[in-house]
Amino acid sequence: MDEAVDHCTRGIGIWNFTSNDQNIEPDVVMACSGDVPTLETLAALSILREHLPEIKIRVVNVVDLFKLQKSTEYSHGLTDKDYDALFTTNKPVVFAFHGYPWLVHRLTYNRANNTGMHVRGYKEEGIITTSFDMTVLNEMDRFHLVMDIIDRLPSNGSKGVYLKQQMMDKLIEHKHYIYTNGKDMPEISQWKWSEKPYIE
Repeated sequence: MDEAVDHCTRGIGIWNFTSNDQNIEPDVVMACSGDVPTLETLAALSILREHLPEIKIRVVNVVDLFKLQKSTEYSHGLTDKDYDALFTTNKPVVFAFHGYPWLVHRLTYNRANNTGMHVRGYKEEGIITTSFDMTVLNEMDRFHLVMDIIDRLPSNGSKGVYLKQQMMDKLIEHKHYIYTNGKDMPEISQWKWSEKPYIE
């Protein structure tokens, strides 16, 4: 609880308990803001941990969106040095966000590596459906997030190709399940973050 209070007070920070890049540069940064995007990011991480454990991933959680702005423009904003330390200047960033993606892009337009920022968020897609299917319709679910990472790290070769196909198959399985049962699959609705440390 003390760590959570400190994190919320800072407004932004690396989640050490999910990241595995402590002693090396990350291959990719996964960022999240909002309860559902954070849950889906953690679920995507658990899939990547199982199938592509060699990928070095830094997880950045954002509580205060204005931290993304430059400190010269907003009192809560980060300096360029602090922003670059979190998001890097040259690694892909996949950002799961609870609002419109353009907002994150507008807040980071003058930051280093802004072209490497890929934001998944609300795209005004959705009908009366299950809660997880809303994330699927907006392509902010765990399966799309995993595919986003694979697309940005082609060096994973055939392992990445097979995992991407598996994620596509899971999306098909999800659609069939909700049409038949009217609710999310148990593996989705009952999913919980494992306490197992990211670093083996």
